[in-house]
Amino acid sequence: MTDLDTEFRELTIDALHSALRKGELSAAGLVDWYIARIQVHNQAGAEIQAVVTVNPLARDEAVARDEFLATEGNLFGPLHGVPVLVKDQAETAGLRTTFGSILFEGYVPESDATIITKLKDAGAVILAKTAMCDFAAGWFSSSSMTDHTKNPYAPPRESGGSSAGTAAGVAADFGLVGIGEDTGGSIRIPASFNNLFGLRVTTGLISRTGFSPLVHFQDTPGPIGRTVSDVAKLLDSIVGYDPNDPFTVTALAAPSTGGYAQAVDVEVPLASWRIGVLETGFGSDENPDAEPVNRVVRAAISQLEALGVSTTPELEISELSAWIAGTSVYAMQSKADIDDFLAKRPAAPVSSFMEIYDSRQFHPLNDLFHDIAQAPGAIDSDVEYLRRRLNQEQFRRLVLNMFAAHGIDFLIYPTVQVVPPTREELAAEKYRALTFPTNTVIGSQAGLPALTIPVGFTRDGLPVGLELLGTPLSETKMLQFAHAWERSTCPRKAPAL
Repeated sequence: MTDLDTEFRELTIDALHSALRKGELSAAGLVDWYIARIQVHNQAGAEIQAVVTVNPLARDEAVARDEFLATEGNLFGPLHGVPVLVKDQAETAGLRTTFGSILFEGYVPESDATIITKLKDAGAVILAKTAMCDFAAGWFSSSSMTDHTKNPYAPPRESGGSSAGTAAGVAADFGLVGIGEDTGGSIRIPASFNNLFGLRVTTGLISRTGFSPLVHFQDTPGPIGRTVSDVAKLLDSIVGYDPNDPFTVTALAAPSTGGYAQAVDVEVPLASWRIGVLETGFGSDENPDAEPVNRVVRAAISQLEALGVSTTPELEISELSAWIAGTSVYAMQSKADIDDFLAKRPAAPVSSFMEIYDSRQFHPLNDLFHDIAQAPGAIDSDVEYLRRRLNQEQFRRLVLNMFAAHGIDFLIYPTVQVVPPTREELAAEKYRALTFPTNTVIGSQAGLPALTIPVGFTRDGLPVGLELLGTPLSETKMLQFAHAWERSTCPRKAPAL
C-alpha cells in the first residue's frame, strides 16, 4: 500500500475538502481508489459482500465535481465530491435497485428517491448501492441477492442488518460515508457491530419517498459514518420537508434543521450532560454472549463519569420485554406497507408481498417473512393490531416520563445486548427476528430518536456500541454529546483489512 493509499484510509469529509482545495487529490482519484478497493475486497479477497452495484457513472460525477472546482474556485456543495454508499432500499434512477431481493435483480427505477436528489444537490457522488436483507425484514444480513455480508472485524460473524452493506462498507473503506434505513434498529445494529456512529432520527425529519417500507410510521433513512462530524454533515444535506412524504412536516418543527455540523463544531463539555443508565437494557452476565458487551459498556460508563458526566444509575422499565413484545407491529404492518409500495410500481417484477413469499425466492434465514405472511388482511379493524398501536403511545409516554422524572438528557444502554452472532449460529436458529435481544427497538417502538456510538471492543476484538436515546428532535444534543465522547476517547479503530 502506498503512502497515498494510506491517506485515503479513514478519510473524513473535512480532510477530503481540504485536500481538494489544495489540489492534493481529485474527487475522481478518490472514486477510483474506492472502486479498486471494492474490487479487491467485496467479492474477492476478504469477500465482505457489502456492495450490490457500483454506480458506473460515479467517476463521471466525480469528474464533474473536479471541473466545477477548477472553473468556479469553490466547492459545489457541502458534500462536494464525497463518495456515498447507499443502502439498496433507496430507488436510484437508471441504476438498479434490488431491495435485497433476487426477484429485483433487473429492476431499474425511473426516478430517484428524495434522499438521492438531496445528496446529488449537495454535491455528493453516489458511489454504490449496498447489501441488505430481503426488503429490510430482519436484523441480519441474510439476502437472496448477496447472501451474507461479513463483519470486517470478524469475518465469520454478522455485520448486522438490515443496513448491513452500508455499515460494513463504511467500516471497510468502500466509501466515505453511508446511508442506511432504520425501522427497528437497521442503522444502529450494523453501526454498533462495525465500530461506527449510526443515527436514527425522529421519524419525519428525513423523507422516505422512494424507499421500500417495512413499518411506515417507524421507517426512517439516516446517516452512518466513522466520525460524528461526517454524520452531522451528511445529516445536514438530507433533512427537510418533502411534499410527497406527509410525515416530513416534522422537519419544519426541528429547531436546527440544517445546522447539525455547525452545532457539532461547538465544543460542549461532557460534564454538561446528565444521563440515565437503563439497567433493564443489559443482558445477564451469566450469558456468555452478553457478558462481554456488559463489560465494555460498563467500562465506558465509568469513563464517562470520570470525564464529568452526571449519571443516574440503575433506572428500570418494569417488564421491558413485555412492553417490547406488546408494541411490536412488524409482522402485522409490513405486508400492507410493502403491498402499497409495489402496487405503485407497475414496472416491478411482482406486485405484492405474497407473490414474493409464495415464490420462496427470499433468503431462508429471513424468518420474519413467515410472520409477515400470516398478517391479517384488514389490519385497521384488527383488535390486536389496534391494541399494539395504543401500547406504542403508552410506551412512549412511559419512557418520556423517565426523562422528566430524573432530569436526564439521554437514556443509555448497550445498543445490542449480545455480540455479533456467527453465521453458523444463525443457521442453527439461535436467534430469530422477533426475539433477537436488540435494544434498538426501544427507540423505534417508542417513536424516539437514538444514536449508537462506538465504546470499545470485547477481549475477542468485537466492536461494542452504546445507544443514546433522546427526546423528540434532540438530534443536535445527541451529536454534540457523541462528539465530546469522540474527542475524549477516540473510539474509532479501523479493521485490519
